[in-house]
Amino acid sequence: VQLVESGGGLVQPGGSLRLSCAASGTIASDNTVGWYRQAPGKQRDLVATITSGRTTNYADSVQGRFTISRDNAKNTVYLRMNSLRPEDTAVYYCNIQLWATGRVYWGQGTQVTVSS
Repeated sequence: VQLVESGGGLVQPGGSLRLSCAASGTIASDNTVGWYRQAPGKQRDLVATITSGRTTNYADSVQGRFTISRDNAKNTVYLRMNSLRPEDTAVYYCNIQLWATGRVYWGQGTQVTVSS
């Protein structure tokens, strides 16, 4: 399984971005895809997750501002980020956990910078 993130960039505070995570390879139908982020000098933190049944979960810091969604036909998961703040600046990673095996795969990350 390979994951490729895209959509990062530089945005002003209050702006929006949409990240994409495209998966390729043999992907079991029962899985959870998550977005995580890591700021310089900090640990990698959970941002949001979505199951194959579209149950979602969000970190408190992004609740109401970020929306995770998925298009199973395209094997792609999206993270819509609104009302961005400087503290959202980080490298954003997606991962997929396959329920049958428990294996977890990570993408290479995409940089999001929120600055005026």
